Amino acid sequence: MKRISFQGAPGANSDEACRTYFPDYEPVACATFEEAFEAIKSGDCELGMIPVENSIAGRVADVHHLLPSSGLKIVGERFKPIRFQLMANKGVKLGDLKSVASMPIALAQCRRTLKPLNLAFESFGDTAGAARALAEHPNPTKAAVAPALAAELYGLDILMRDIEDEAHNTTRFYVMAREAVAQDPDIDCVTSFVFRVRNIPAALYKALGGFATNGVNMTKLESYMENGVFAATMFFAEIDGRPEDHNLALAFEELQFFCDHFEVLGTYPADPFRAANAAS
Repeated sequence: MKRISFQGAPGANSDEACRTYFPDYEPVACATFEEAFEAIKSGDCELGMIPVENSIAGRVADVHHLLPSSGLKIVGERFKPIRFQLMANKGVKLGDLKSVASMPIALAQCRRTLKPLNLAFESFGDTAGAARALAEHPNPTKAAVAPALAAELYGLDILMRDIEDEAHNTTRFYVMAREAVAQDPDIDCVTSFVFRVRNIPAALYKALGGFATNGVNMTKLESYMENGVFAATMFFAEIDGRPEDHNLALAFEELQFFCDHFEVLGTYPADPFRAANAAS
């Protein structure tokens, strides 16, 4: 069976995404993003499922720093609705609970629903890990917030379902591979890339002008610091289209004139979620 790596404990949202979108692949849990990338690079896994942004929490900062140096390519994107469950050991009732453990970001995304229970929040490294710890060390006064898969894997009871405060809570994942994949020219694609402009006045303004004059739709532009250097900012961007498109090729040519670093991280099919979400 082919394998797909993800960061987190078995039962995490990334694990659910692997099982949903690649049911013929064996999910491989990795403690860190670096290990998830290395599993692909070494050939231990054919693919990786890497979260890059959440509709509530924003971008996953670690991933932006790791992508350019990973040597891997983005070959797909998947959007997964995030659903959190309140779970506890078998036989435990809601009234027995005194505390709940999970990632701080997960607890924050369920705060309004959990508030009436008056539970103390306990931080944990990841959602599924909190569920696993509860299974390994049963406690009738403790609960965990994690995906439904974690309750199934660790033998916990779900006491409250879908407790996230916002129904639109969605995480976007990149599907990573060692090599780029040729795309059907008849399907809509997204291209992700990074660049660093030269340290001259109005360099960013001039570098981006080609996208406007050539009618290229830029859907994302984010900056981040590289190696602690304040004078040189890296930019992560995404556009509709593929590098071989005539208008995008012209825009990239103009961009590179004002850059001292430019790298395409991947061109991949636009997930149908994009169009469906825009229509709604």
